Amino acid sequence: MNRSAGLRAGAILGLVLGFVPGALLFVLGFTAGAWVDQAYPEWVPYVGHRAESRIDLTGVQEAARVIQADYVDSNVDTKKLSQGSVQGLVNSLGDPYSIYYDPEQYKRLQESYQGRYTGIGIYLSFSTTYPTITGTVPGSPAALAGLRAGDQIVKVGDRDIKGITPEQATTLVQGAEGTRVSLTIQRGSDQLTFTITRAQIQLPTVRAATVGNHVLYVRIYQFGTQTSSEFTKALKDGLPDSVGMVLDLRSDPGGFILAADDVISQFVTSGETFETHGRDGVNRHQVGKTHNAPTIPLVVLVDANSASSAEIVAGSLQVHQRAKLVGTKTYGKGSVQEDFVLSDGSDLHLTVERWYLPNGVTIDKKGLTPDVTVQLAGAADAYDVTQPSLGYAKDTQLNTALTLLPGQ
Repeated sequence: MNRSAGLRAGAILGLVLGFVPGALLFVLGFTAGAWVDQAYPEWVPYVGHRAESRIDLTGVQEAARVIQADYVDSNVDTKKLSQGSVQGLVNSLGDPYSIYYDPEQYKRLQESYQGRYTGIGIYLSFSTTYPTITGTVPGSPAALAGLRAGDQIVKVGDRDIKGITPEQATTLVQGAEGTRVSLTIQRGSDQLTFTITRAQIQLPTVRAATVGNHVLYVRIYQFGTQTSSEFTKALKDGLPDSVGMVLDLRSDPGGFILAADDVISQFVTSGETFETHGRDGVNRHQVGKTHNAPTIPLVVLVDANSASSAEIVAGSLQVHQRAKLVGTKTYGKGSVQEDFVLSDGSDLHLTVERWYLPNGVTIDKKGLTPDVTVQLAGAADAYDVTQPSLGYAKDTQLNTALTLLPGQ
């Protein structure tokens, strides 16, 4: 077994944090389920595995031998038997964030680490009966086909997807580049059908614009390999002419721990960003050395689909009294996952730590409570920074955030 680690480049493995909590399912079709989320590792040294011999696998081995010897069909796929056994071990943990990826799924996961996706280019929320599109990637197949924020996907092909999970949705929509998928869309009272060709998509994780009266608006879609550099550039480009800033973490499923550290450090000059607790004790993450925005008035937008690294950033800034949170209670994921690559190229994505805010509080299964609670009437009302000309008149959360900043 190979327990590797990487830092913001290449085939990245190691400590990971994040979750797709029914939100922001990037470019449907390349991740493995409500899991992709957690796809973002922190650099850690390889220290080897603990010697554990308490698991009795005799029954598993006996069952495999019986199946091979006596199952009615002689052409049993032994590779699938092996993978199914590992899948069963992981499932028995009862942990929704510990996932088994087969080699192909893990390959796609590695691509997602670097912001590369094969799919159609949509962001989804699963908070309603049918998945709702909250945005499209500019220039993606979905955008070119005419899909819009607020569209509900009611069928993929001939299958009704009422109540579908993110993992099931991904399985249905994913496919090889150049293949096509048919979506039935509910748009108001109209039901429309779109046939879309899947493609490779390179997705930025940060986008910025100017809103209000010289306010810098920065949206982080997820904490990926390029987030730290993209966020730094957004600050350097936008801060000189800004009197305040809105950081939008709505529907951000999380990602790299180190990227969360870097974002917090831009606003906070000293102290702890957050801490993790595991078998080896407590690891206290400290504020870094780069502070491009230590004094800019700041408001952070959050919602029920802000999770993991997004919650670390929002919660740490709240604890440090560096920003007020506006929106709705966040998802509540307080665990850390790590990738362990097996000899066949498959991956065990296991929970190895739990994280806590600088004040020692966990948000796991509780979420963060905003300083100002504001509901958004519908997903389509949120400001779309990729289409700034549409404005943000209906975005009640963003407009509330602006009222908390000077000069607005």
